[in-house]
Amino acid sequence: MKPKSQIVNIPVYKPGKPIEEVKRELGLSEVIKLASNENPYGSSPKAREAIQAELMNLSIYPDGSAGDLTADLAEHLHVGREQIIFGAGSDEVIALITRAFLVSGDETIMADQTFSVYKSNADIEGAVSIEVPLVDGKHDLEGMLEKVTSKTKIIWVCNPNNPTGTIVSEAELVSFLDRVPQDIMVVLDEAYYEYVTDAAYPQTIPLLAKYANLVVLRTFSKIYGLAALRIGYGVAQPEVISLINKVREPFNTNRLGQSAARAALSDQAFITQCRDLNREGVTYLQGEFERLGIHYFATHGNFIMVDTGRPAGEMFDALLRQGIIVRPGFQVYPTYIRVSVGAKEQNEAFIKALEQVLKAETTGV
Repeated sequence: MKPKSQIVNIPVYKPGKPIEEVKRELGLSEVIKLASNENPYGSSPKAREAIQAELMNLSIYPDGSAGDLTADLAEHLHVGREQIIFGAGSDEVIALITRAFLVSGDETIMADQTFSVYKSNADIEGAVSIEVPLVDGKHDLEGMLEKVTSKTKIIWVCNPNNPTGTIVSEAELVSFLDRVPQDIMVVLDEAYYEYVTDAAYPQTIPLLAKYANLVVLRTFSKIYGLAALRIGYGVAQPEVISLINKVREPFNTNRLGQSAARAALSDQAFITQCRDLNREGVTYLQGEFERLGIHYFATHGNFIMVDTGRPAGEMFDALLRQGIIVRPGFQVYPTYIRVSVGAKEQNEAFIKALEQVLKAETTGV
């Protein structure tokens, strides 16, 4: 059996190492996972209640159109229902976009260190990925514009960028959109939108009325704490959503996820609380990195990318032995790790472990 030639060399996505696997491998009783940017405070109690109420309906197919959730989200975002599409996480919406719009030979532009799923899905469709280097961890929008050709179909901007946590401001984004040809789609991945507190960060939903080529991606996996239920979504002009819907599977989101997302959306007090607690964690961690004299990218998400000064794989292994799971493996930044912002006790445990590892390296102990 011969697969598509373009998928042969695509690397398999590697998620953060599971806690139970680490416990088994290293014989540890306590392990803290700070690798996958999950919400350490869980999800809204309302979401858990909604899941419980839905358990009696597991034998019934979900609403393929996610009609009730669509209505609630449309009201929350002040957009039309026909402007929203849901996926099994925003990852699936990315896959649907590439499936609907990219063919072999098309070009798609992205940063050289960003969410890897953009490139892997473009590769599957036989498209050519043009990777533009980040500048100080931030998207180089001018550099991206310079790479636009007659073959360009999609430009991806992850904002805040994963893994660096940097943002593109509204002024920068609008200037960029004004110069992108209207027949080129611009996908703004805002998975960490709800965490951002910087006033310069763009409010992109209102921009959809002006830029028909704009698609905004968000998710219930991060601050809403529903990562296990896989609910993400895209917002765009109705004509764009209609085209993406043509390649969507009939029941791509499940009953539990739809119900939990509706309940989570109704509890914005929980979201505000998580945002505030995350910002406290960011302030603490960045302050500790400064005390330790190590470089980091000032973040606007719920994760921080920090330079340990040694190969990231070695630091990952050393921290793993201390019971801390972080994320290594960023080719452009070989000595950096990405650490999720945890609860207070988790952040303190990470810093303690990091200090021990750095001290051991310095002293050779």
